[in-house]
This record gives sequence, C-alpha cells and structure tokens, in this order.
Amino acid sequence: MGFLTPWFLAGAAAIGLPVWLHLLRKHKTTPLPFSSLMFFEKRTQSSIKHRRLRYLLLFALRALLVALLVLAFAHPYIRQTVLASKRTGEVTVLAIDNSLSMRAGTRLSQAKTGAKSVVAGLRAGQRAQVLAFGSRVQVLSEVTDDHNALNAAIDSIEPGDTRTSYGELSRSLRSISQSLKLPLAVQLYSDMQQSGWPANFNDLRLSTDVQLVPHAIDSKETANFTVENVVAPRRVYDGKKTRVLATVAGFNNQKAVRNVSLVLNGRVIDSKQVTVPEHGRATVEFLSLEAPYGRNKGEVRIDTGDSLAADDVFYFSVERSDPRHALFVQDSPGSRGLLYFKAALEASGQAAFEIDPATVDQVGNIAPGKYAFVVLSDLGAVPATFENSLREYVRGGGSVLIALGHLSVGRTKVPVTGDTIQEARYAGREGDRFQTAAWLDASHPSILKDDRWEGVKFFQAIHVTPGSARVAAKLSDQTPLLIDQQIGEGHVLVFASTFDNVANDFPIHPSFVPFIEQTARYLGRLDAGPASVSVGAFAELRDSKEKGAAVDVVDPKGERVLSLEEATKAQNIQFTQAGFYDIRRPNGRNELVAVNADRHESDLTPVPPDSLTLWQNTAQGTANAGSAPGEEQKPVSLWWYVMLAALLLALAESLLGNQHLSVDKEAAV
Repeated sequence: MGFLTPWFLAGAAAIGLPVWLHLLRKHKTTPLPFSSLMFFEKRTQSSIKHRRLRYLLLFALRALLVALLVLAFAHPYIRQTVLASKRTGEVTVLAIDNSLSMRAGTRLSQAKTGAKSVVAGLRAGQRAQVLAFGSRVQVLSEVTDDHNALNAAIDSIEPGDTRTSYGELSRSLRSISQSLKLPLAVQLYSDMQQSGWPANFNDLRLSTDVQLVPHAIDSKETANFTVENVVAPRRVYDGKKTRVLATVAGFNNQKAVRNVSLVLNGRVIDSKQVTVPEHGRATVEFLSLEAPYGRNKGEVRIDTGDSLAADDVFYFSVERSDPRHALFVQDSPGSRGLLYFKAALEASGQAAFEIDPATVDQVGNIAPGKYAFVVLSDLGAVPATFENSLREYVRGGGSVLIALGHLSVGRTKVPVTGDTIQEARYAGREGDRFQTAAWLDASHPSILKDDRWEGVKFFQAIHVTPGSARVAAKLSDQTPLLIDQQIGEGHVLVFASTFDNVANDFPIHPSFVPFIEQTARYLGRLDAGPASVSVGAFAELRDSKEKGAAVDVVDPKGERVLSLEEATKAQNIQFTQAGFYDIRRPNGRNELVAVNADRHESDLTPVPPDSLTLWQNTAQGTANAGSAPGEEQKPVSLWWYVMLAALLLALAESLLGNQHLSVDKEAAV
C-alpha cells in the first residue's frame, strides 16, 4: 500500500478533537441557595470521575471518522499485478543501442540476440517495431506482426560511432506513443552507459502508456584506454617538421604503460611509450611530422588490447601548400605601416601569406584577382582604373583592408566603398590627449581572438559615415574605428587609423598581433578550423554563388554520400562515421575532413540501478524490474472506498449523538 500525498497524514493530529469533546471539557455544577455553611467542614471534592470518557462508542465513531478523512486526503492506493496483454492494442518496441560503446566485445550481437528472442515470443497478431539509437533514433521497421520483417530490421543494425543519448530515446518514445495513441511495451537493450544520461532528468520522462523494461548488456565497470585528443596543425606552408601533441586517457584502469604511434598516410613515422596513471591521463609529444604537399591522413594509435578497439585511434588531417600572396599598397616605399604589418604576421607564426608591397605608381597594371586580399595603407589618391578593378574584385568575392591616415584627409570618400569621410579628429592639449577603443564587437572575426585593447592610444582617427555597414569597434568619442562592409560576395574592412606608430600606439601593444593575424585569415578566407571534428558535426558544402554546381562527398568507407540530385542542392552535410571524408567542391576548394567519435563513449561506467528504476517510474504503465515478463504493476486507488466508509460513519455518529443528546436533556429535566 502507498500514498500519493503522504503529507496529509499529518492531519491525524485532529483525532485529538474528539478526545477534547469527551474528556477535557469543564464540569459545570448548578449552585443551590443555602442559609449558612459556617457549621460545615471544608472538604475537596474529587473531579476524577468528571474526567472519564463518556459515551465510548460515540467517541470511537468520531475518532475513526477523523482518521478516515485524513486517510482519504492522503490518496491511498495498492499495486495490483495485471497481465500486460490486457492493455488493448499494445505495441512492443525493440530499442537497440548501437552507439560506439556497444562495439566493446560482443555487446551489440548480444543485444540483437535478446531482441530476436522477444520477436520469437510474440503472439499471433501482436505487433512490434524496431528502433536503433545513439545520439539520434532511427526507425528501422513499421509497426507490424511480421516476424521476418522484424528480424531483418534487427539484422540491419550496424555498429555506430555516435554517442548514446537516453534523453533522445525518451523523446522519441513519447512521440511514437502520441502518434500511435496505443500503449507501448519498450524492451531496451543497451550497456546503460552513464555518459548517455542527460543533465536534466526531466528529459527522461516517459508517457503514461509506456512500459519500460531495460536489459543491461555487459553493464559493468570495464577498464578502457583511448586516444582522447590530438593537437595538430590543419595546414602547413613549409617543409619543416611539425609538432603533434596527443592525450591518452584511461577509464576504470590500473596504472599501465602503452605504446603510442604517429601514423601519416598509413605509414608509422614515430613511436613512443607513455605511462597512464590510474583513472588518469598522459600526454605524448611528437616532433617528427613532416607532411608532403597535398592533403594527408594522420593518425595517433595506441596498443591496448581492451575490449573497445574503436577508440584506440584518433584521426587528423594536415594539408601542405605554398603560401598565398597578398598585395600591400602604400604611398611611398618602406613605410612604417608595411613594416609593422609584416612584423605582426611573422610574430603570429602565420606563414600562410606572403606580402607583396607596391606603391600607388606601380598598381596601374596589377590584377587584384591573383591575390588573397589587398591592403590600401593611408593613400592620398588611388588610380581610377585600379579602384574599378578593386570593386570588381570585391564583388566577385575578394577582400580589401583600408587604413585611413593623414593622407586620407584630403579625400572626400573612402576608396572602393564610396563612404563619406566627414573629418579627421585629432587629440591635442586643448581637449582629450588621446582616444581609446571604448567598444569592441567580440564576435567579429578580426577581434574574436583578442578583444582586450586596453591602453591603446589613438591620437588621430578619420570619421567615416558607416551607413548600413557593420561597425566592429568604436572610440571613446563614438568615432567608428573598424567598419566591415559587404559588397557583392566580398568584404571591405575600413580601419579609421593607420598601422604605424604615429596616429596611434597600437603596433606596440600585444593586441596588435592577433588583430592582424585574425584579419588576414578573415580577408584571405583561410579556414582556421581544427584538424579534426566529432561525429555529428556539420560542414558547409557550397556558398550562394555555387547553386546548381555538384559537390562530391566520399565517406570513410569509400562510398558517395550524396545522390546526383542531392549533390547539386545540398547546402551542408553531417558527419555520421569516424574516419576521413573527402569533399570535392566545384570551385577547387577540396577538403579532407578527419572525423572522430565522441570520447565520452570511452568511459564504460554504467548507470546506477537506482537511476534506472527512477527512469522506469516516470510512467504509470511502467513494469517493475522484478515483475514477470508479460505482467505489470498497476496502482489501484482506494479513495472512493475510504470516503464511502467515512460517509457511513458520519451517519452512525449522527444517529448515536442524537440519542445521547436526548438522554442528557431528559436527565436535566
């Protein structure tokens, strides 16, 4: 027996009311007139007999009536075992976990065998459905009573590389129950991995007509080692050997020594040993990666011998190419702006670009299209033909960085964009001695890496009307400092000061180097992504200019991911397997993407049994773990029975109370 609202049982204290009525009320006597009491001896009369319970049967009825009312408000119920077959139209759902951790040993094959045994035990006409789940739920069969179709769906389940999500499974079960409008008997086959548990337990809530029966497959704390992470460059631009840093982790393990190998394009180029502490991590550094030209497949492997071999390798891709050229246009040779700009790129370790300097007199016959981006550094005049070429260059997807200084004061408009130059603002003794960067848009690519420009002093800035362009930085007097304007497919970035140390002292501050580095990457459209991504990540396949152009994607198994129709329309793709994806775009921007499984799956620690029981109890139709197959425990409310007994007691109390009241009145007469 149980109570839905047990706090109402505290009302049992009200049973003291009948006690007060029958025991503690004061005894009253009627005074009689008498002439004199002076000859009587004083004596104390005992009142014990007046404190005895009167009308014991009436007292018992009243006390029991109060107790029944308290019991009714507490909503008592009992659990009754009923056959599951009595749930009309019940559908059996076979949910099989095919996440990465189910690759350990024979877990997935055990789950399939268990699911097939349930199919074999289905009665004639009893329908079922097969689901496979990891981070997402796949419906592999219709709701059917065809055993052959159900077994074929079970056989089709392949081991995956995704992460377990019991919250996603619960959401899908709620959706299926709502769409079918029928009770579900869910047979769950999983290793019940703790890492698949959601942060919010409410995500596991089941519908009231869902009966959950979990079957734990080899759910014990198993030792496992994995290559948890690898830090490697995505691109290199010279023949120097590159540093690779790998992290090896152990879960539920004892202290052990593991062999770690660095592999490039299928060839082992270096090996080391590392000691992994108990339940800990260790790092291995390789300084021997020498990538040839082109796209290369890199791996870090460990020799473990544990049951989960799928996480013993970590993939990364590295591409070697020649640096791209960028054009730096200055008013005269050897300007300080060029000196500081090149020094900042070199200090950042950014070898992706080579700066080609040129003066205004030399740009007449230069085609901007062969450059990754163009820099106009404080120019008083720009040849009309070159400016027109820059506009076409930007509309076609090129990028231009414009720095405005004292030579720009004589101009009325910004080159290429045509924005109005209002005035030059100077800091002097009569006012503020300098301006500072009072506001920065930390989400802009040029500022994303370092948004701390404290202490940078600006002595001169050119006030430009930004129009509809994006303002990424402002000075303390609200002068726009960094303006980003999109023209066609390209961008023009206007810096309302210079790159030298005359109009400002920006070049001597630590924030200058990351600003130049990020700006060069942004304008040169240099992908700064990591050397690998996780399963479930997305990649963009085309931009707005490439509509209708076919994109070819080959997965780690060597199969084409997209059909002919999808190849001309798909905007992005999701990576569903661990390994290397080869993306071949029509504009020549081919890419080799290394994809790895989420390393949370490497921790094989199971969910505590109490947590599983709580999950089962989120639905009224849930079967207890100790119930026999085909049975369920259903709560049966006793509220109406208690209220009926209380009503009968109330009638009896009323009749008996009236009888005693009439006797008291007669005695009084």
